[in-house]
Amino acid sequence: MFGIRRSADTRAALRFFSERRIKTHFVDLNERAASLGELRRFAQKFGVPALIDRNSKRFAELGLASARLSDERWLETLSLEPLLLRVPLVRRQRGLTIGLAPETWPLWIERTGT
Repeated sequence: MFGIRRSADTRAALRFFSERRIKTHFVDLNERAASLGELRRFAQKFGVPALIDRNSKRFAELGLASARLSDERWLETLSLEPLLLRVPLVRRQRGLTIGLAPETWPLWIERTGT
């Protein structure tokens, strides 16, 4: 799971899994950025625009509202500026979610039994 520890959605995701005694590997994006390969995995499934938090304070600070960047350039920007990402980014086996997805995570648990 990738996220920012002070994010309410990230804390809710961590709480969801811990309440069900499911071990998670959490990467705080403020301490260690997600690799381009990891971001590409999410972008392939959801598209690059789904990764961008256009309502974030950092998005406004950087003046990106009118930016017209290629997908590859967006991915590079997202890897350098984790506060632009919609978090948490959760990966479990082949399942991926962006943002808070409590409707999807129980389905993962049912399928795997843990």
